[in-house]
Amino acid sequence: MKQRLLGKTPEELKEIALGAGLPAFAGKQMAQWLYVKRVRSVEEMTNLSKAGREALSREWEVGLETPVDCQTSVDGTRKYLFRVTCPVGAGREEESCVEAVMIPDQDRKTLCVSSQAGCKMSCKFCMTGRQGFHGNLSAADILNQFFAIEEAGEISNAVFMGMGEPLDNWEEVKRAIEVLTAPWGLAWSPKRITLSTIGVLPNLREFLDESRCHLAVSLHNPFPEERLQMMPVQKAWPLEDVINLIKQYDFTGQRRVSFEYTVFSGWNDTKRHADALLRLLQGLECRVNLIRFHRIPDFPFGPAPLDQMEAFRDRLSRGGVTATIRASRGEDIFAACGLLAGKHKEL
Repeated sequence: MKQRLLGKTPEELKEIALGAGLPAFAGKQMAQWLYVKRVRSVEEMTNLSKAGREALSREWEVGLETPVDCQTSVDGTRKYLFRVTCPVGAGREEESCVEAVMIPDQDRKTLCVSSQAGCKMSCKFCMTGRQGFHGNLSAADILNQFFAIEEAGEISNAVFMGMGEPLDNWEEVKRAIEVLTAPWGLAWSPKRITLSTIGVLPNLREFLDESRCHLAVSLHNPFPEERLQMMPVQKAWPLEDVINLIKQYDFTGQRRVSFEYTVFSGWNDTKRHADALLRLLQGLECRVNLIRFHRIPDFPFGPAPLDQMEAFRDRLSRGGVTATIRASRGEDIFAACGLLAGKHKEL
């Protein structure tokens, strides 16, 4: 099987070029073909010698994989399905499927990106977490979600909020972000990217130190014992420790931190929860995004009524924390928050 060029840096591409008998400067040329001109084959890299392209093609390919399915919501949201092959240990690989969601909003098109096939975190209210873990995506798999969709040249923003926990696959996610933001890559501003995490402390500090991308934290309940009921990660990386780490960084400028809070009727939607959330976030410049829960099978709680969500939002706002109710997008094609499962009836 050929190796993929997608996701490689110019320095890595230089070594690959030398191995194919090409000059060292061909590495920079290849980076331009991959990330600026977005070619789909080595043969299209026409400023490389024909002999060099032939030698390169024996072991390497660009590595773009066409989506195997695309569904369009009534609100214009599009969900793409990709086949991937992930390492699962002991030299074994497993075929799986992942989804990416393109969300149009006036002059913006945001891509919700997956970083893993399935997820290890096992949040009880998330369809991705319920399916278990099937492997980490490579940087090529992650970038393929940007490059292979119909709107590839129109994406204005990205959120790492799809399938998987980005900080549990940090090395590959970091590599993908480098391609998105580097001058030799897509040259995006880091402000166009938001990474969502459940709070993986070992890699969260590195993300905060090395990246200028925005941060979103999956919070969902301010009380440790209640959060643990739905989110096993609370035991390994307590929310209070996550918040204390975040408070060490400056979010008063252009970089933002937000907290994702899915509102369940009768579980986390009371004044007691709002007040505890205010105490937890005191002194932190942040936003709380309230998310309507989308029903899933065999789950004891339902979505909170809109008036309850509005009351919760208003209580946070009066307490000095900016809060908004996130509009639900793509629910009819199971593309909304918590519904991605990487499945299709015909696959």
